[in-house]
Amino acid sequence: MSNSTTSAVNGNDSTKFTEERSRCGPSCVLHICKIPFEVSEAEVLSLGLPFGKVTNLLMLKKKNQAFIEMASEEAAVTMLNYYTAATPHLRNQPVFIQYSNHRELKTDNLPNQGRTHAALHAANTVHSGNMTLTRPAPASSGTMMPGQSPVLRIIVENLFYPVSLEVLHQIFSKFGTVLKIITFTKNNQFQALLQYSDPVNAHHAKLTLDGQNIYNACCTLHVEYSKLSSLNVKYNNDKSRDFTRLDLPSGDGQPALEHAMATAFGTPGIIPSPYTGAAGFAPTIGFPHTAGLSLQMVPGALEPLTIPTSAMAGRMAIQGMPPAAMNAVLLVSNLNPSSISPHGLFILFGVYGDVHRVKIMFNKKDNALIQMADATQAQLAMSHLNGQRLHGKVMRVTISKHQAVQLPREGQEDHGLTKDYSGSPLHRFKKPGSKNFQNIFPPSATLHLSNIPPSVTDDVLQNLFAGCGYSVRAFKFFLKDRKMALIQLGSVEEAIQALIDLHNHDLGENHHLRVSFSKSTI
Repeated sequence: MSNSTTSAVNGNDSTKFTEERSRCGPSCVLHICKIPFEVSEAEVLSLGLPFGKVTNLLMLKKKNQAFIEMASEEAAVTMLNYYTAATPHLRNQPVFIQYSNHRELKTDNLPNQGRTHAALHAANTVHSGNMTLTRPAPASSGTMMPGQSPVLRIIVENLFYPVSLEVLHQIFSKFGTVLKIITFTKNNQFQALLQYSDPVNAHHAKLTLDGQNIYNACCTLHVEYSKLSSLNVKYNNDKSRDFTRLDLPSGDGQPALEHAMATAFGTPGIIPSPYTGAAGFAPTIGFPHTAGLSLQMVPGALEPLTIPTSAMAGRMAIQGMPPAAMNAVLLVSNLNPSSISPHGLFILFGVYGDVHRVKIMFNKKDNALIQMADATQAQLAMSHLNGQRLHGKVMRVTISKHQAVQLPREGQEDHGLTKDYSGSPLHRFKKPGSKNFQNIFPPSATLHLSNIPPSVTDDVLQNLFAGCGYSVRAFKFFLKDRKMALIQLGSVEEAIQALIDLHNHDLGENHHLRVSFSKSTI
């Protein structure tokens, strides 16, 4: 080790540590600055462990600094790339990380390293397990406080509006560095597991957020400690995310996170924290890469997150949105011209709002304009349907520059490409405060069926879907209400097409089948 390092360890202030990242190339050793004095070795190690094995640690408490040595340069590069965009926190204080000009740490002959070596051994023993989920170490090991874990279990009750993984990341990032999130539905409740880099951040987040509403009077957070100390995320997609790993596959045919981030930010190898003002992300909830809902600052723990709701209309009130985002007209592109129809688009987009008009472009039939009842519904439809596959092609949905869809003039030949649905009886949301507002979910392979007459059996419904060419994987009636059922098809794309084809299908006895996407699976 260099003399400067030894001097710093001995508290010799005459020797200054001046390590500028711009002059230091990649190294296995990272220099951490502005560490709170009371921080333990285990807490510093928690910054590096998600990225791989930590081979050495040097604490300089009098200087509020530390050096951490990763097992490989690749791990150090990944760690620095992540923390460059998402500032890490220890004891609720931001710390800063840069490459060291030391290629390795030699600490064998330094005093007071016994405690550091013990912390290293304990941390790497816990981290080296290959289990999907790792149980916490005993409290006596010193790696975390009694009864506390860096992993939180989150339940969202009164789910009036969809809550995405990005929304949770935005909320919980205010209390520290979020490393991983897994979302799932259990007991018909939207839940998530969220891992911080530091158990103290989890503690502060739980104390502050438990019982708070994401939106006014709905989407209530219930936060508790998980029995798990680490999460193993296998896929980066809209259900799970490992913010420390760009290389994970997306699974289920979803676009890879690395490609999406590179497209948005033009910086391969770096995952930015989406809600810290990086290019491409306005301060929006749940709608990255698009003009989103403008956030209103209100007092309270969720101050940039709480959005006022319109009690009369039962939907989000949009305030201060940019002019383009106020449009209720969507531009849908990359459609399949040989298969698409105004009616099909009306049924599909009608899952997320009341469609008033649909116009397929005469000279470019893979494009269509869809006018929703209001801008909020346009945003919901865009956020859920952009990137979904329809008739073998990936739809692109954006806000249009047009304020309204014009009907053809009298006598003008239109070939049936423009339709007015403003008076349609199939609108799902025309009744203020309708329960349909509480059942808006992303497209999924499982469909929710309702308005089923008593005489219709499961075989009749399964044969209906199978006869239309869809592969039925599972089916079940609701135990307490046989007017409703779930049917699981072979893919999300199949379910989208089945919804278009069979919503409002006549089942007899004056009953028309109602079809929507389900948040549950069979």
